[in-house]
Amino acid sequence: MSNTSLLSLFFFLCLCISPSLSDLCNPNDKKVLLKFKKSLNNPYVLASWNPKTDCCDWYCVTCDLTTNRINSLTIFAGDLPGQIPPEVGDLPYLETLMFHKLPSLTGPIQPAIAKLKNLKTLRISWTNISGPVPDFIRQLTNLTFLELSFNNLSGTIPGSLSKLQKLGALHLDRNKLTGSIPESFGTFTGSIPDLYLSHNQLSGKIPASLGSMDFNTIDLSRNKLEGDASFLFGLNKTTQRIDVSRNLLEFNLSKVEFPQSLTNLDLNHNKIFGSIPAQITSLENLGFLNVSYNRLCGPIPVGGKLQSFGYTEYFHNRCLCGAPLER
Repeated sequence: MSNTSLLSLFFFLCLCISPSLSDLCNPNDKKVLLKFKKSLNNPYVLASWNPKTDCCDWYCVTCDLTTNRINSLTIFAGDLPGQIPPEVGDLPYLETLMFHKLPSLTGPIQPAIAKLKNLKTLRISWTNISGPVPDFIRQLTNLTFLELSFNNLSGTIPGSLSKLQKLGALHLDRNKLTGSIPESFGTFTGSIPDLYLSHNQLSGKIPASLGSMDFNTIDLSRNKLEGDASFLFGLNKTTQRIDVSRNLLEFNLSKVEFPQSLTNLDLNHNKIFGSIPAQITSLENLGFLNVSYNRLCGPIPVGGKLQSFGYTEYFHNRCLCGAPLER
């Protein structure tokens, strides 16, 4: 056998005996993931996490193509009993962390997540995570997307979230959050995030400071909010979607000036009074409107998109009349 053949055979045997020699995955990252798996009692959803294989090929794991450091951990749609292991904080290059549709995941949001300074996306949704929305999230200054919806989170919303200057979307909807909307949510600097706080138990008045924000989307529906919400609107804004339905809001709709960019407006089930202003007929992009179950009076203005909406989008008001309502 030639020297070349012997050398080829040697490398082949090395790879067969020690497949880890060909690993791209950083060995420290691999150790962390194996500890993470062990902390969860080796769940089936992580069955591909085999110490003899390259962790960059494991299910739910992504490595950076240049550094080969783990930059994404996205676990979803499976049985993951227990709490988020603290080892998750030992993946320093992580940019995306997701736990989604994991009903067996319980306990609080893991404090070790605060160590992930490179994190851009944090999504913990459709789980049974409980406890408060932690204040330590403000330390994740590179976050562009934060979703903590469809959980069992309780307590008040930390105002410090407004310090996240790169945040493009904030989802805290469908939890058990109480208290008021933080005044500081009217002082977002840098990016102004899409704000989703619906389906909670928030109460009190909407802070007037939110009127200084030009939100693209703001959803405060299905809470116990009261008082004025007219300052969320404005001719000079570029807001597209506003949903404040199913609250206890009470203000004069006649005096509201709507942004021309508005596409979705839901005000149903409140105590809103006055009439529908004619200016709403000029909204060319309005694709959804619901003002039902309020205290509105007067004729529905004719024109624009208003007659394209159905009877149920206007009914159950004090004395609203005109098409599409019965005369």
